[in-house]
Amino acid sequence: MCTAITYNTNDHYFGRNFDYLMSYGENVVVTPRNFPFKFKKIEDIDNHYAFIGIAAVFDNYPLYYDATNEKGLSIAGLNFPGNAYYNTKEVDGKINISPFELIPWLLSKFESVKEARPYLENLNLMNINFSESLPLAPLHWIISDQNESIVMESVKSGLKIYDNPLGVLTNNPEFEYQMFNLNNYHNISKRDPENLFSEKITLDTYCRGMGTMGMPGDLSSMSRFVRASFAKLNSVSETSEGESVGQFFHILSFVEQLKGLCITSGSNYEYTIYSSCCNMDKGIYYYRTYKNSQINAIDMHKEDLESSNLSVYPLINEQNIKFVN
Repeated sequence: MCTAITYNTNDHYFGRNFDYLMSYGENVVVTPRNFPFKFKKIEDIDNHYAFIGIAAVFDNYPLYYDATNEKGLSIAGLNFPGNAYYNTKEVDGKINISPFELIPWLLSKFESVKEARPYLENLNLMNINFSESLPLAPLHWIISDQNESIVMESVKSGLKIYDNPLGVLTNNPEFEYQMFNLNNYHNISKRDPENLFSEKITLDTYCRGMGTMGMPGDLSSMSRFVRASFAKLNSVSETSEGESVGQFFHILSFVEQLKGLCITSGSNYEYTIYSSCCNMDKGIYYYRTYKNSQINAIDMHKEDLESSNLSVYPLINEQNIKFVN
């Protein structure tokens, strides 16, 4: 399970919680402009936009979970089990790619959602694994830039692309239903509630925050969608980089998964392995991990973006505590 959001102050930000039961050796990876990408069914791409994000690297190939390119176009894949459907055959006239190729293809070629959308609508996502030991994950995607956000879902009935006015995505069910479900919470408010129970009785507002009574607090993806949307839409922060990034991580904290609360199998638990926030305008990728709450940063533009070699930074998982006496 995962949660992804966008957030705007003076700059524009994109990131996510990655919730899972195990790590695959994630790294922050900068892909420079001349790193060659080979694809299964379409032409290879040797020169492209640079991008940064978190990926697991296998055989010198970055399998990105989320990433942002140098123009600000951003994408994250989130778990979508039972609904994701990938075709087994090529389709003439379509762009035939595997889901693991989607992020490098998209970020290599396009500057914005508007530019990419006609091509996304012509995709045929194929059921082609990266390798026998690394099968495809069932995913849907949030794709955003500084101006807009969309959701893409490949389901049995076809490829669906939705405008995403919230800039929020979690997991199941389908995005269209997640949006409809918000109708059930139109009474939730950041303000103190009015007494609508009855004019015949006096009811007291005995503590702060009672306007949010009824907001779901469980760990399910539908509940996290409601909580993340409410937090993001009502969030207030200063506009400096530190304040903006800090508030972004506070929003993600509102829906993070704590180890031990969601058992999957045996003694395994789903938890928030990492949280990320990328400044779309500056190409700075911030992250923290479950074991290290310090915010760490990698600036894409401090790398040699004309290189043909990946820059790989393993996640720092040791807790960093600052003693002040």
